[in-house]
Amino acid sequence: MVGPLTHKLWRDLWHMKGQAAAIAAVIAVGVLLLVMQTGLVTSLQETRDAYYDRYRMAQVFAPAARAPNHLIERLAEIPGVTAAYGRVTGSALIDVENRALPVQAQAISVPDRGEPPVNGYLLVDGRHLNTRQEDEILLLESFARAHDLHPGDTLSATMNGARRHFRIVGLAQGPEFLYVAAPGEIIPDDARFGVIWMSRSALAAAYDMAGAFNEALLTLGRTAREAEVLAAVDRILDPYGGLGAYGLEDHGSDRFVTEEIAGLRATSKSVPPIFLGVAAFLLYIVMTRIIQSEREEIGLMKAFGYTDREVALHYLRMVLVIAGGGAVIGALLGILAGRLQVQVYLEFYKFPFLVFRVDPAAIIWGVGLSILVASLGGLMVLARVFRLTPAAAMRPPAPPDYSRTGRIGAAFNRFLDQPSRMVLRRITRQPIRMAGSTVGIACGMGLSVAMIALMASFDSTIEHTFSVADRSDLNVSFTHAVSEDAIFALQRMEGVIEVEPMRHVPVVFRNGLHSYQGALSGLVPDARLFRALDSDDREIAMREDGVILGAALARILQIEPGDRLTVEMRQGRQDVLDLPVVGIAETRMGAPAYMELAALNRAIGEPGRISGVYLRIDTNQADELYERLNDIPTIAGVSLKSDSRDAFQRIMDTGAGAVRYVMAFIAGVITFGVVYNAARIAYAERARDLASLRVVGFTRAEVSFVLLGELVVVTLLAIPIGSGFGFGLAWAVSEAFSNDIYQVSAYPDPSSIGTAAVAVLASAAFSGWMVKRQIDKADLVLALKTRE
Repeated sequence: MVGPLTHKLWRDLWHMKGQAAAIAAVIAVGVLLLVMQTGLVTSLQETRDAYYDRYRMAQVFAPAARAPNHLIERLAEIPGVTAAYGRVTGSALIDVENRALPVQAQAISVPDRGEPPVNGYLLVDGRHLNTRQEDEILLLESFARAHDLHPGDTLSATMNGARRHFRIVGLAQGPEFLYVAAPGEIIPDDARFGVIWMSRSALAAAYDMAGAFNEALLTLGRTAREAEVLAAVDRILDPYGGLGAYGLEDHGSDRFVTEEIAGLRATSKSVPPIFLGVAAFLLYIVMTRIIQSEREEIGLMKAFGYTDREVALHYLRMVLVIAGGGAVIGALLGILAGRLQVQVYLEFYKFPFLVFRVDPAAIIWGVGLSILVASLGGLMVLARVFRLTPAAAMRPPAPPDYSRTGRIGAAFNRFLDQPSRMVLRRITRQPIRMAGSTVGIACGMGLSVAMIALMASFDSTIEHTFSVADRSDLNVSFTHAVSEDAIFALQRMEGVIEVEPMRHVPVVFRNGLHSYQGALSGLVPDARLFRALDSDDREIAMREDGVILGAALARILQIEPGDRLTVEMRQGRQDVLDLPVVGIAETRMGAPAYMELAALNRAIGEPGRISGVYLRIDTNQADELYERLNDIPTIAGVSLKSDSRDAFQRIMDTGAGAVRYVMAFIAGVITFGVVYNAARIAYAERARDLASLRVVGFTRAEVSFVLLGELVVVTLLAIPIGSGFGFGLAWAVSEAFSNDIYQVSAYPDPSSIGTAAVAVLASAAFSGWMVKRQIDKADLVLALKTRE
């Protein structure tokens, strides 16, 4: 049987349905993000681990120049190693129809008998290789789909300087290619990087690897010590041009997936509590208003025999209904959003399948934490219910002491009309309540500032990378470090306007116990086509006396300017250098390390060598130039800047970057909810006063001004406070998402703050218009009656 208090509960909720919906929406967003992001973490992690396990992903990768096959037995005997496998790999250039430039690819050998014991592949379409047919290949599925290639089609590719023709017999995926990006790039593009699997004998013949391998793959047991295994592998392969063994955590594809999981985990812990905190604050304000407006009703309930516990429980149930309803809706929407986001990740990361797995603990935590936080906000107010006796509750509250604010009002009385003085008195006589409304709106604006700044940071990164830092037209990389004579050869080609050399050397940086596998980049001083820039777009001057590190790399290595850095070369003679750190710069992309090009070559002992060039070309002669570049056997790849920019933009608009639009929309909804709540609370508190003003002769416009003038002042005060909160939140978002691969510089600029301020003012105007409609429609007789 439904009791009187239950009837009153649903009646009160219906009267405050707008405010309840706004608060529930804030809670729902917090729970949505928690459920969605926690579920994505679980889904990505478990699917990755299952994929790695099913197709025997290696834990150790050991490239070498040329090592005899019998070394595999020695590698397998290392303590902790459960399987060792040697394969042949090489770079290739694939000729694609209707594309002037060939596409970079990686060729991988498949055993002549059976499947690879390590780093297997998943056949998606077609059939397996007939290893006796040297022209048969498997092609990476994502690359094939991008170029509309199918089993039965043919293609040509340049391998080790020789052009060969192949027949595609199947399409495949592999666990080591979850994140597919061309060498030297961090932006994935299915159309610009391919993978070819072909028979061991055919690929060994192409790269002169008969009886040898140039990459060893190892799997480890649970008790294996990776550092000791890496050291043992290096000792065995060093005489054969070993380039330094590294673990799975340094593998490019796995690193991107791992960083994505880490970013989702960080935001799932930091962002939802913000929304729940805002919701608790709003509930506190709403419940305070309700308790004050229903003093007489509380007294009557107690006079009719309801205990303090029953009355307090009635108002607590109101809090629980709002919080619980918002949490349940948020959990359901979180599951839906997670399933939609999974489709984005399937495009971004090349999993064979990815099913969104709901984490029950996340739902329990989300709903439970929402109710707990909301209850705490409500319990702070419900303590007043216990203190109210029936006799005191049914008397009007003692008027507050406004004597100390009289001077403030008196100072402005001669300049203000009567409605303006009423607005001023309201603000000065109830500063705590006004401060609460100001803080609530400021929180909403802070969310908008941070999300708009995040959106702007993506666009700024594109502009920084492809217009400010890189001013070339294309980048040419060589198969190995070549003489500077290549510069003059390129300069003589028709269509080439400017050539700028550079050198990237794969290295391992060490500082005590801290290490990082990356690259040392040598750039020319006063570079024009590709400039090293810091996060403020200031050029980083190349130094001859030492190395300049990106701040992300410096943090990983725990190193400061003036310290000495050990640099182990993974190319050529593989010298170990001891270099001084002469500077640290905040950068936007990656964890770079820079030196002046000539100084780098001197340190290595290889003067006059380069690994690539940046070109500025005459676009009218581009096609002829591309054909001449294709005929140079030492060129490993040619990358058009326009292609890279289009790929980056595509990711920002349709891939993972599109989430920023969703977050900005959520921030806008929350901002409106907070502002609307503030306006509704102000109206509910002053409904009788405003009706009284209408009765004594004030016009509707004057009455609206008395109420909405207060909202305007509170909103204007909230804008600078919200800007400061937005700075802090944007910094927190930047720290959560930044890693050694890329840095998110989501720091608000004036345009971000201005856009958020306009959004807040628009929300205030719309909320004010909605409240004004209620003022105009108010029944003066009913408004002046005491609600029973």
